Formats: sequence, structure tokens, C-alpha cells
Amino acid sequence: MTERPSSPAVEGRPMGDLGRRITQRRTELGLSRQETAARAGMSPAYLRYLEERPPADPGAGTLLRLAGALKTTVWHLTGGDTELPPGLGRAARTPRFTELTEAECRSLLSTHGVGRLAVPADAGPVVVPVNYSVVEGGIVFRTAPGTTPAQADGHQVAFEADRIDEAFSEGWSVLVRGPATAVTDPDDVALLEEQAYSTPWAGGRRDLWLRIEPVSVTGRRITVA
Repeated sequence: MTERPSSPAVEGRPMGDLGRRITQRRTELGLSRQETAARAGMSPAYLRYLEERPPADPGAGTLLRLAGALKTTVWHLTGGDTELPPGLGRAARTPRFTELTEAECRSLLSTHGVGRLAVPADAGPVVVPVNYSVVEGGIVFRTAPGTTPAQADGHQVAFEADRIDEAFSEGWSVLVRGPATAVTDPDDVALLEEQAYSTPWAGGRRDLWLRIEPVSVTGRRITVA
């Protein structure tokens, strides 16, 4: 039985854009490099080369086999959809919606990721992406004073996270509603800095922590019937 790696880093760090996308996709599917190579009809050594060497430039046939093995598209593997929103693919012929339980929603939110925060503003609600973490059941994120996310302090807000798999025409979304407050207690801030995945993609100095206390947690999943 092939042992599955706990992290892509065990097998070497992906270096090029194609390598990162291959590694990310097989990790999402829970596949080792050996399993992926077998599915694609290539040697593990060649797959390692594709993942770890920036100059790698496989032919169309190789990309098609890889896309099939990883249940995705060549367009996605090569970054053709980087500047486009998800959901451009066609819906399945027989889609089925399923309401998620609160436990399922919290499991999907997991420990951290990127979600969308809806903040009330004078001109109307504003929606912005934020890097979030889940700590002790609350949605927490780090920002800077004066930014749009900082305006959530003291307000009822909505927070949404989702996942779309266009290769399968499937996906899920989770919506959290509740009050957002700034975290100012030094002990609480220290806890967040220790437990939260707190490196914002936007970079820069962001020392203001906010916490959303979930009052309502709902979600649904779309699958192929």
C-alpha cells in the first residue's frame, strides 16, 4: 500500500507555476506523487521534474493525461483561468442541492482560508476578501485600522466562504452571520497570534484583530445527482 504524504513539502517544494498547480490539485484529491504518476501513465521521477523544475514545458498529450488523472482541465493546470472568476463551466445536467448541517459548515470552514466579508457602509454594503482563521469557534482575521474590513467592528456582518470544482460541476458555500468586534485584550491577542494562521496575503503591517461571533451558520452543497 502506497503511503500518502502528509504535505507536498515531504516530496520536494514545487518551484514553477505548473508544479504548484499540479501539487495543489493532487493534494486536494489526497493523491501521492506515485499514485498520480500511475494514473497519468508516467514515471514518478518525471512527475517530480514537472512539479519541482520551473523550466518544465510538457507537451499537450502529457498535460491532457495529467488533467485527466487529477480530474481537472488543462486550462486550470496551466493557469489559463487565473484572472477569471470561478464558475465559468457549465452546470451539470442533473444538479442536486443539499442543505448542510451546522457541524458540516464548521468542518468546511476548517482552520483557515480566504472568505468574503460583507461590511455595512454609508453608501451601502461592501464585500471584501479576507484571510481568516477559525479559533475557538469564531471567525478571526487581521487587518489595519482605517481599512474597509476594520469598519466591521461593532456591526452585524456576514461572512461567506465557498469552494467550486468545475471539473466535477460541484461545490459548496457557507454563510456566517453575527457581530464583529475588535480584539483588544492583550491575552486574547496573544492567543490569536499563537493559534491563528495570521499572514494576510495583502502583506504589510496589520495589527488589528477582529472576531466574528457566529450567530447563524448555514450552507449548502451542489452535487451531480
